[in-house]
Order: sequence, then structure tokens, then C-alpha cells
Amino acid sequence: MQAIIEVSNLTKRYKRGTTNAVDGISFNVAQGELFALLGPNGAGKTTTISILTTTLAPTSGRAVIAGYDVSTQARAVRRQVGIIFQNPSLDQNLTAEENVRFHAVLYGLYPFRPTFAAMPAAYREEVMSLANVLSLQDDIFKPIKRFSGGMKRKLEIIRSLIHKPKVLFLDEPTIGLDPASRRSLWEHLAQVRAERPTTILLTTHYLEEAEQADTICVINKGKIVAYGTPAQLKSQLTGDSYVYVDSDNRGQLRSELQSLGYSFEDQGPFRIRLNGHNVQQVMKALDTPLNYVQTQIPTLEDAYLAIVDGKDEERLIETDHE
Repeated sequence: MQAIIEVSNLTKRYKRGTTNAVDGISFNVAQGELFALLGPNGAGKTTTISILTTTLAPTSGRAVIAGYDVSTQARAVRRQVGIIFQNPSLDQNLTAEENVRFHAVLYGLYPFRPTFAAMPAAYREEVMSLANVLSLQDDIFKPIKRFSGGMKRKLEIIRSLIHKPKVLFLDEPTIGLDPASRRSLWEHLAQVRAERPTTILLTTHYLEEAEQADTICVINKGKIVAYGTPAQLKSQLTGDSYVYVDSDNRGQLRSELQSLGYSFEDQGPFRIRLNGHNVQQVMKALDTPLNYVQTQIPTLEDAYLAIVDGKDEERLIETDHE
């Protein structure tokens, strides 16, 4: 699929910096993809996002958004993207719709009109369509000072989509939201993606949100240290799944595991690497009565921690992401 974001050898060093904040990273994002950019604090995520959204100039390298160069065609890039920052950027003195209207006017989509009713029909239809998708249709004309955190995030999505961007940047979009609001926001984002071919580049510290991504790129100390689908990161960076078993007769169980050729660790309960087998196959093969069985399936959090802690570096994914 055609890339809508192309990043090549992107580097940024701040004036007083002794190392590069972003150190020669390269990746592509396909049109319509949900792409997660992960990394610990200070890894270079915010710097990368700032360069891609034209608020920061790169030291070297190149980034192209929807065919436009971020360094030489910044104004054109800004028309192709929507941005939701970590901290809300709404005007608390306006209604929800007025926030959206001023955004649309600033983008040059419509001439300013003092009321919603005076705005062109195309604008009114678009606002109400998005408000319905995000369940804000009953609150769109209310002052946002009365809005909850989740409602404000939904409004920011409406505002960022009003100019029909090809790429939506979500920088920690659910930070500060309660679990119910986070879930609701992602349900609505899924609906937006289903109705509009919008590419999303996400940064988040909530790894369960990154599980939904088509591709994950992990950066640490300014460099890409892992790249691939969530399944690839889990399988290649944390290894296979395991099952723990134990018995009152450990000697017999140990001998049986050895005779069956299973790879296992004898550390209290026996830790058996499944190596593509399922738990049922292992259980059927064992005759020794068991008093303990527990499975361990790698999670994205396991993979992420292994990456940022510098473990298993020889097993990093060798995906061609340039």
C-alpha cells in the first residue's frame, strides 16, 4: 500500500545537546494505517511528532506527509494533518461548535459567520455528522467549560477532522482520562476510521491502546530499536509461550518431560516452552498427575519492557521499514 508518511534518516540535535534527540530514524506509514510510536520519556517521540507536524525543523534527513516535504512545504503539510496534543488546546470561553467554527475559518475552509445558522450548509452538515459519530450531538452548542475530560477529547477530534485531514496525529490522546472515557474514545475513533480513510499516528503510554495498531515503532535514545506488528514484537522479543506444571512426584514429572523431549526449566514449577504446541497437547502427553498448571502468554508490555531495558537485543525485529 502507498505510504502517506515517509521518514528518511531524520535527525534532530538541539543547540546545546551533546547527542541527537532523534538519530537517523527511517520508517513509512501506509495510507489508512494505525501506526503507534512508542518509547520511554526522552526517547525522541515528541521531537519526531513536532518535526512531522512542522512545529520543529529537523537538523537533517527528510520527512514527507501526503507528498509534501515538512521542511519546504510546511503550509501544505499542515492542511493535510489534524493534531490532538497531550494537553487540551480548546478555548474555554466558547461553545463546542464555536471552537470548531474558528478552527475551520483559520484553515480557510469557510468565511467567518457570527452564528452557526449563518455558516454554509456544508459546514453545518459536517459538524453535525462528526458530532453524531462522537456522540456529542446533544452538547455541541454548549459551553465547553462544563465538559468532562472525555467530552473535550471528543471535541478535539471533531475539530481536528473538520478539514478532512489525511493524517491524524494523536499525542497521548487519552492521558488524564478515566478508564471508561478512554474506552469510549477509542470506540469512537474506530468508528471514525471505519467511515473515513484516515491515517493515524499515535503516541501513548497505555500499551493496551498500542495493541490495536497495525504497526508499532519503538524508539529509545533517538533510535528505532524495534519495528513490526504487535504480534511480531511479542513473539520475536519475548519468545514463545510457556506453560508451568508441577506435581507431588517431581522426579517422575522431570523424567517424563525429559523422555518426551520438552524444553523446560526446573525452578519450582517446571517452565515448559511450548514451541508452537498448545497446552492441550502437552497435557495429553503427560501421565504424571499434576497439581499445578498455569500458562504464560507474552504481552506487548513484556515485549516493550524487554526492548527499552536493552534485553534480547540480538532478537530485534529485522523488518524492512524504510
